Amino acid sequence: MAQLHLRKYREDCLSQLTEVYDQAEAKQLYHWLAEAVLGYRALDHQLQNSVEIQDQQLKEFQLKFSRLLNQEPIQYILGYTEFYGLRFKVNPSVLIPRPETEELVEWMIAELKTHQAIKILDIGTGSGCIPITLAKYLPKAEVYACDISTEALQLATENAKAHQQKIHFFKQDILQLEQLPQDFDVIVSNPPYVRELEQAEMQPNVLDHEPELALFVSNSDPLLFYRKISQLVKKQTSCRLFFELNQYLAEDTKQLVEDFGFSEVELKQDFRGNLRFLKALNRS
Repeated sequence: MAQLHLRKYREDCLSQLTEVYDQAEAKQLYHWLAEAVLGYRALDHQLQNSVEIQDQQLKEFQLKFSRLLNQEPIQYILGYTEFYGLRFKVNPSVLIPRPETEELVEWMIAELKTHQAIKILDIGTGSGCIPITLAKYLPKAEVYACDISTEALQLATENAKAHQQKIHFFKQDILQLEQLPQDFDVIVSNPPYVRELEQAEMQPNVLDHEPELALFVSNSDPLLFYRKISQLVKKQTSCRLFFELNQYLAEDTKQLVEDFGFSEVELKQDFRGNLRFLKALNRS
């Protein structure tokens, strides 16, 4: 058992973290880790002086703290993240779900909640956060999801079981597909959309740790996935399409979708005011 002075320990940790992160992020990361591993909230650091910590707990905290100093995402360190009020397992085989994607799911739920037994496909599912959340809040929907990564599909399957949601997962390289295996009423995708030229804007914790396969596209053809998915959706009988977008290419993506003959094409801003989402309708 170790005796720990919480406030002093926090100060020592923050002095190290602020060499790597800005002060606000350093505080957030420290308290997130301290609560998850040591069981002490930010308020506890103010109210309690000296506390007793199990030696194994302190060792675990120190190991995870060293990974923070290496700019590894805390979600990978802890093995989970929160998405739309639900907890999802994550690891380096999948992209960490972003708040913007929560907004996409929220938009979809609002648009689809009055529809009855619809069939939904998520292309490039990663952790499974999109289809699992949709299945939970649209209980009459039949939900499918695919990914090129076997490791991602294994993790997504674990998440679906944890949330007791039946999702039909299948492995697929969408770029090699000529036609979807069946008709769907709704197709959603948050595909790779970060251009190589935009890597300079990204933080090391993303560049060094999150899967490149889920993030990047070439500068020469950044709309590759949007074009392919639009082609596949156009072969469907009648289908609604939802995309998460690269904010710098939102208008280009809208034009691409319109050129394919989709109707009711709409762009939507995220909470930061960036054009981040698109919906469209393909009528047969």
